[in-house]
Amino acid sequence: MDLQVLRAARRRSLAPRHALLAVPLAMIALVTTGDLLVPPDVHLGPFLAAAPAVTASFAGPRTTGSIGAVAVLAQVVVAMVRGSVTDLNHTFQIITLLLISVFVTLFAHLREVHEKQLVQLRSVAEAAQQVVLRPLRERLGPLRVASVYLAAAADARIGGDLYAAARTSHGSRLIIGDVRGKGLEAVGDAALVLGAFRAAAHQEADLPSLVDYLERAVAPDLDQAHQSQQSFQAHQAHQAHQAAEPPRHGSPIGSGRARHPGLGPEDAPEGDPGFDDHSEAFITAALVEIPDLGHSVHLVNCGHPPPLLLRHEGVVTLEVDHPAPPLGLAGLAESQLATQSFPFEPGDILLLCTDGVLEARDEAGDFYPLAERAAAWNGTGPHALLSYLREDLLAHTPTGTLGDDAAMVAIERLAEPAPRDASTP
Repeated sequence: MDLQVLRAARRRSLAPRHALLAVPLAMIALVTTGDLLVPPDVHLGPFLAAAPAVTASFAGPRTTGSIGAVAVLAQVVVAMVRGSVTDLNHTFQIITLLLISVFVTLFAHLREVHEKQLVQLRSVAEAAQQVVLRPLRERLGPLRVASVYLAAAADARIGGDLYAAARTSHGSRLIIGDVRGKGLEAVGDAALVLGAFRAAAHQEADLPSLVDYLERAVAPDLDQAHQSQQSFQAHQAHQAHQAAEPPRHGSPIGSGRARHPGLGPEDAPEGDPGFDDHSEAFITAALVEIPDLGHSVHLVNCGHPPPLLLRHEGVVTLEVDHPAPPLGLAGLAESQLATQSFPFEPGDILLLCTDGVLEARDEAGDFYPLAERAAAWNGTGPHALLSYLREDLLAHTPTGTLGDDAAMVAIERLAEPAPRDASTP
């Protein structure tokens, strides 16, 4: 990011804090004035401790210490006006106020250090994520492509959403996926999958072979696969127990979590014995292949939310008959990787997304109805579609921010050029 942009953002963030300084200063002025006007046997000095305490909630240690010093000075002035600084009552008030000011200043210092560490870690994760998620080309042969990535709220951890595209000798291949977990580890796992995809997308003959290659890259040894299997099986038992309770607001349509219990969670649920922050991760993914010739799209779904196909007749959910387990969990059960084909005519738009889109909630706790909102769109082109969905998705949430990262990729098959008349010179 440009240095001037960073400085401008810092100035905007500091402006509200400077305005808040009027609150503790006004408290000091009011308490001091009141303490001088009330009878001598009434002491309002202890209320001055609220000024540095309030300041520590929004300002740094220097500002907090300065407000504390002003409060102590105000207490000294009150003591001098009303009697003597060496008076036992005023002495204890001054000492107590001084100790409280030192304590809250130390608290402000620790909070500021913690905030800087969080900002630094998030900046590193965002930089790594930007390197991993390269922008997709707008044209891939007869396809027009658009993508959008929506970061979670500022206080949330970076997720492992991923997408990539590659051109082959006979068409285009794309992947979209979501790594279980958060932070730099999830970004690293996403980089591993994307690197393997970019290396093998041009070499493997078909999608099942490509998925098998990605599986070997994610789980390179049997011990790791066995650990992932145990984690997954324990999580399935936990999800089965939760499924016995009626859902509060239903499940997101097309969510891997709702359709395949245990196949879609990217975050370790609280109290889930099957997940450990240090256990091996798995990746839900959908891989598509779109030949340049013909009007079809081939799909292999590895526990990921199913794509949507936007046609003139409406929106179709591309559910495969035999979904594969997520990458990293191939040893869970015997599964025959199979490609399923769907019609993909000129003018159709294929929409891929991660579960961060489907699991965005409104004020009532209802999930975002992606298929319904996509069906209501009446524009043209993948860029216009993603722009519409992005604004609609953020408007769906109460605060205009997401609790989890979200990614969407839209692919439109362009109409084939009309054959040239041989008689035309």
